[in-house]
Amino acid sequence: MLPGGTCPSAIYGPWETVYGLFRRWQRDGTWHRIFEQLQAQADAEGLITWDVSVDSTIARAHQHAAGARKKGICRPSRQAVCSSSPTTTGSDAPGAG
Repeated sequence: MLPGGTCPSAIYGPWETVYGLFRRWQRDGTWHRIFEQLQAQADAEGLITWDVSVDSTIARAHQHAAGARKKGICRPSRQAVCSSSPTTTGSDAPGAG
């Protein structure tokens, strides 16, 4: 997209036409085929290194991983917080006082 959403209409026509073509080519796989051809060319010329690089911007933890709250599940370490029984304070504790 050009800055400010401008498209030189003298060259490409109205922006609606350009966008319509873009969407049609996106839906029918034209952009994907162009990408595959360019990628194959670059690979044949040795311009692509196929090393894998994964960082946290593309690898997200599952919603239940590492401390996410789980509905209806009480962790043993949090039994007092999850329990439906009343909280016992120091003065209410059995054998206190």
